Amino acid sequence: MIQTLVQHARTHNVPAIVFTFDPHPIHLLRPEHAPPELMTIEQRAEVLESLGVDCVIAYPTDRALLNLTAEEFFQQILCDQLQARGMVEGPNFYFGKNRAGDVTLLGQLCEQAGMFFEVVEPTVCGSRMISSSEVRKSIQEGDLGEANDMLGRLYQIEGTVDHGAERGRQLGFPTANLTGIKTLIPADGVYCGIGVIAGKQYPAAIHIGGNPTFQQEETKVEVHLIGFSGEIYGQKLQVQFLEQLRGTQTFADAEALKSQLLIDVESAKKLASQWIDLQ
Repeated sequence: MIQTLVQHARTHNVPAIVFTFDPHPIHLLRPEHAPPELMTIEQRAEVLESLGVDCVIAYPTDRALLNLTAEEFFQQILCDQLQARGMVEGPNFYFGKNRAGDVTLLGQLCEQAGMFFEVVEPTVCGSRMISSSEVRKSIQEGDLGEANDMLGRLYQIEGTVDHGAERGRQLGFPTANLTGIKTLIPADGVYCGIGVIAGKQYPAAIHIGGNPTFQQEETKVEVHLIGFSGEIYGQKLQVQFLEQLRGTQTFADAEALKSQLLIDVESAKKLASQWIDLQ
């Protein structure tokens, strides 16, 4: 869809603009059903810019906006404010009060206004149509390989490194305890991935969940940066996920856990290092 948008924009010598809502309308209409975000608005803008988009508009969502009919939204927002020359959308796009407008109506309105309009057909990954719902489902099931295939990139989260219980350090595997994560956290388990701190990449073994071996139920995100040394408390750490290594397990004692961590770290190092070398 973005490729089609950029191609049309370049052909007509106009900027390629992505229009999105902030917050998503569901946060106002049905907040209890609002799904967790896959990206922050800043991350979304960064990815879109890398694909050739010239501008991302995060339009402030309020009740007045949501009460506009489909025709009013088209005229007031798209024509009067944005002065759009054309539209590119997916087949399941709805707009206006009560989602009354669809791509058929949008096509008619664009034709009347003299705008070009194109509906981009959905893309299939395996047997699944790529959508944010399907990506969330894979992440929530711990299938990061499938999620990455649908995204076309590695799924990532970002947080601030905070002090933890330091059990990892005591076992010989110091971990960065991530807090303030604003996006969807994958299912509990141990993952291999890539940690990015101050622009530098490190292979990473990531643990998400509680620690049943030590009777700790609180879910945490702990990242062991392989080959890193130093203090990073208070710094931002980005974590990119490759795949899940195993689920959460309870071990007989600390030594049994340490033996498994050796295996986990070696697996993570091997997989992540190969990925980093290919970049």
